[in-house]
Order: sequence, then structure tokens, then C-alpha cells
Amino acid sequence: MSSSVLQSLHLYPVKSLTGSGPGEAVVEPWGLAGDRRWLVVDAERRLMTQRQHPALALARAEERPEGALRLTAPGMPPLTVQVPAPVETIPVGVWKDEVEAVPAGAEAAEWFRAYLGVECRMVHLDAPEKRRPVDPEYGLPGDTVSFADGYPLLLTTAASLDALNSLIAQGDLPDEGPLPMNRFRPNVVVDRTAPWAEDDWRRVRIGEVVFDVAKPSARCVVTTTDQSTAERGKEPLRTLARHRRFGDRLVFGQNLIPRGTGTIRIGDPFEILA
Repeated sequence: MSSSVLQSLHLYPVKSLTGSGPGEAVVEPWGLAGDRRWLVVDAERRLMTQRQHPALALARAEERPEGALRLTAPGMPPLTVQVPAPVETIPVGVWKDEVEAVPAGAEAAEWFRAYLGVECRMVHLDAPEKRRPVDPEYGLPGDTVSFADGYPLLLTTAASLDALNSLIAQGDLPDEGPLPMNRFRPNVVVDRTAPWAEDDWRRVRIGEVVFDVAKPSARCVVTTTDQSTAERGKEPLRTLARHRRFGDRLVFGQNLIPRGTGTIRIGDPFEILA
């Protein structure tokens, strides 16, 4: 097999919204620059994701200069949201964490209320270097993360998706496959590896940046959500439950923690260090 390479990059400025696929990205200690620095929260200031609101899949966030965002969604006028000045923060719930975040303007709250039909607002993570620690069981003291589920980056491989799609084709719901990689919302996709090889990786390098492989990524109902229609099926969870169950978790991909900073680019070499 020829040398492994970085096949694609993916940024999601707002958690659970459609993101972008840039040719290069800056790696910061808490993730890719601009990735999941914004969040939509409900009336109790708890995170809102595609798990409860699959329509978020159809909304798109595009970065503008100075970190501003342009929001678009079906039936909604586009809205540009500026980065709020960090004059005040409010506590928001992100899974088991309470994270201080800066409320975005009233226009953003009204836009999401109109789109989702529920009380909600948008917040921005102003200081990821100090706001939310990585699970200490899998990271080092001082490791932090953005509004991502738990770790700075998510890695998947093209070969493992091909293998998963082959299993789906042999299962009892073959018409639900093949699935595209966007079901798994990765940050980095690696090509030219063996299927499921990532199970054994502990430390890797993409281009000039080294990453620790923290733990496998446990998958949820978001993976069953068609990112172009917001409709739900049963795959890939049905097949993962049969073939990729690790304890009580269904696994696809690996969570990464950077051990350096730098710029990574599509086509960069990918190396397994441990």
C-alpha cells in the first residue's frame, strides 16, 4: 500500500451545523482553528445538537473575516453574526461540563428561534485555552477542547468507511448504504490505510503536527441522519452494533489531542508513530 495521506479536512464553526472543507487548517491545542467555537443552547442553556434537532444538519455556517459567521438555512434569510465582545459570559451545559461562553447578539437568537421553532440562543467560546478541560482519564493536565463532543479533533479513514459500507451492503438494510463520510462529521480523513487500522494507533503525525490518539469515537444517532435531508434511518448504528461494539459503545473513528501546533494541508503525509 502506498504512503498514507490526509485526504480531506472539515471545519464546523457551529456545533451540529454543516461546515466547510478547506484545503488547509491551523491546528491549535484545542482543535482546528475556527472549529466548533459556536454553539446553540436551549432555554436552560444546555447544548442543542442534531440528536434532538436534526434540522440543524440543513443549516450552514461559513466563516467570514475576523471570525464572523454567515448563517444560512432552508426558508431563512442569510444572517451574518459578529464575534461578540467578551464583556460578559454565561454558563452553558455541554454534556457533563459547565462552560463559560459569550452570548451572541439578539439577531442570532431570533434567527435560530425562527428556524427551529423553540426558545434558544447562540453563544461563542472566547477562551478555549481555559474554558473546558479534556477528560483527564485520556488527556494530560492543561489539555482543553472547544464545543466538540469531548476531544479536539476526530479522525476517520476512507478504508474503514469502505469496510463499513461493505458490511451494510451485506446486512438486512442494504438500501441505506453506502453512507458518505459526512455522517460521521470528522475533522481529518486519512486515505491509504488498512481498514480499522486506527484501532491500534496511539500517536500519529499529520504533516508537521503530532497528535496523541486519545480514544475511539463512540457514535450516536447523528450518524443515522442524512446530512442533506435531515431524515433518519437505522444505519450505520445497526451495523456498528454487530461489528464495531467496544463494551457498551459503537465505535467509528478516533479522537485526537494535538501535541503541537502548525498548519495541516490536504495531501500531507500521515505517519503512525506508535
